[in-house]
Amino acid sequence: MLMCLGAVAVAACALQRAQTAADAKKQMIGMTKEAVLRCMGAPAANASVGATEVWTYRSGDAVAAGYNYCNINVAFAGGVVSQVNYTGETGGLISKGEQCAYAVEHCVH
Repeated sequence: MLMCLGAVAVAACALQRAQTAADAKKQMIGMTKEAVLRCMGAPAANASVGATEVWTYRSGDAVAAGYNYCNINVAFAGGVVSQVNYTGETGGLISKGEQCAYAVEHCVH
């Protein structure tokens, strides 16, 4: 019985993180670079394509161990976030994006 409750709790947490990641993709639009630095910290990498600048972050349970993780690409146009995309190991079938939530959770209200 205790084992089942633990499994339910873990699944509920994964679904909550997936919702946080989905919310961030909407709520971060329009944020300034300074606001993103405050809530996510410095990016692992950045690049520019024309007038668009993209900051890349890594997130997930396994980042410190060097395993698979979610890549978060935050695109800026005109100095504000225009798009947030997730690639890599983002989560499970019903918890898509949940591994990305670790990096974006402080940007969500």
